[in-house]
Amino acid sequence: MIAVVQRVSSASVDIAAEDVQSAISRGLLVLVSIEPRDTADDVAWMANRLANLRIFPDEQNRMNESVADVAGSVLLISQFTLSGNCTKGNRPSFISAASPEQAEPMYESLTMAIRGHGLLVQTGVFGAAMKVQSTNEGPVTLIIHTPER
Repeated sequence: MIAVVQRVSSASVDIAAEDVQSAISRGLLVLVSIEPRDTADDVAWMANRLANLRIFPDEQNRMNESVADVAGSVLLISQFTLSGNCTKGNRPSFISAASPEQAEPMYESLTMAIRGHGLLVQTGVFGAAMKVQSTNEGPVTLIIHTPER
């Protein structure tokens, strides 16, 4: 599993075809890609990492607070293109991304697992074309990979 995590002062997603909009104020924008080797253990690991990642400033302006510590929210967006391989040719290969049949239930499980940490989680729509907007705070952007098991 791969996640690109941004500390944001606001973020939103619009899905015109579904007439859906989700938005958060201060918190984390998380773009996530599920891969074929990912398991329920990876979901739990990633949810814990996201909930406890200390990337918000404390009173001394050091990154020492988690999204929960600052009463923030999470906007979780499924983005299989994070698993794209661009090392050969000019068109990315997505063979490292899980099939929709595997990825969608794991994405839903990740959403529930993050909520299990007491966080408000907004989402996009799995498989939909989405327009994501964000105001990156810092800027702080991290790439997180689940550990090899």
